[in-house]
Amino acid sequence: MRPPDVDEQAVAVFAALTDPTRRALLEELARAGPATVTDLARRLPISRQAVAKHLGQLAEAGLISSGEPAGRRHPYRLEPAAIRTAQVWLGRLANRWDDRLAALEDVLDATDTNRGVTHHEQA
Repeated sequence: MRPPDVDEQAVAVFAALTDPTRRALLEELARAGPATVTDLARRLPISRQAVAKHLGQLAEAGLISSGEPAGRRHPYRLEPAAIRTAQVWLGRLANRWDDRLAALEDVLDATDTNRGVTHHEQA
């Protein structure tokens, strides 16, 4: 099985982050460290079943993983690689916009120069 590409991983991360409960679970894991479904259900105002469902979706997106079980307890922990992949995707998008904005600025500067105006004079 091949690893997901940056675009696929980013889509999975963004889709997982659309839900406020999943974001709250991630924030709780980031704040307090690894926790089980039961631990998280005690800390947040949602049922154990809902926690398990949301953790499954976060795991599918690569945002969390289940650590080594301790008896029947399976602690979940954050996986920062998925967030980094989404950041790479956002960075590429930002670079594309930066390039386009720089090109637009060049066009505007050339137009203003032809009219004898600079951006500094307009401001």
